[in-house]
Parts: sequence; structure tokens; C-alpha cells
Amino acid sequence: QVQLVESGGGLVQPGGSLTLSCVASGIMSSIYTMGWYRQAPGKQRELVALIASDGTTNYSGSVKGRASISRDNAQNTVSLQMNSLKPEDTAVYYCNALRPSPIATLRRNYWGQGTQVTVSS
Repeated sequence: QVQLVESGGGLVQPGGSLTLSCVASGIMSSIYTMGWYRQAPGKQRELVALIASDGTTNYSGSVKGRASISRDNAQNTVSLQMNSLKPEDTAVYYCNALRPSPIATLRRNYWGQGTQVTVSS
């Protein structure tokens, strides 16, 4: 079965940093676009960062300059490094694996269970 398992969340002070990690199993992640999303209470889930299979990255404007996404295809992992954390970064962070395809039966979209990040003094 396919699993995405996040780790690294927790409580951090404003201005601090942390690294989130996601380990994928049951898929060959090298052919997927991997991403991190977050959802704060009462709000829609939003994109934080993406990294495509060719290594191209994309960041939300709210974290640009403060976040870095990376992947290790051999280990089936994707990481998100964040610094200068703000209270508004508080959310549940989710790992995502997406395999786009013009053939509907080949499309795949998987989510992890999420990890809580709380930025507070």
C-alpha cells in the first residue's frame, strides 16, 4: 500500500526554524511531483512548496525566502526546511505526491496524515 509519513512538527518560537520530513512507501517517488501543503483551523488547505520530478521548485509567496524544499529520490523522501517562523505559519502540514497524466487511470494523488506545527512564544 501507499503511505506518506510526515515527521518533524512541534512547538517552535517565533523566529525559530524546523525541518519537516516525509517518507514515501509503495510508490516510485522519482516520477511524482512532491509537495507540502498546510491547513490552519477554519481555513482552506494551501500550497506551501512543490518540487517536480526534474527538481524545479515552486513556493507560496507567504513562505518565499523562508522555506526550502528538497528531495532524495533514492530514499523516497522530501523535506521542507523553514526558518524565521511566524505565528501565522501555525498549521497542520501535509505531504503530497502527485502523478499527473493525460490518461485518467494513470493519475495518482496521495496525502500523508499531517504533522502539527505550532509557532508561539
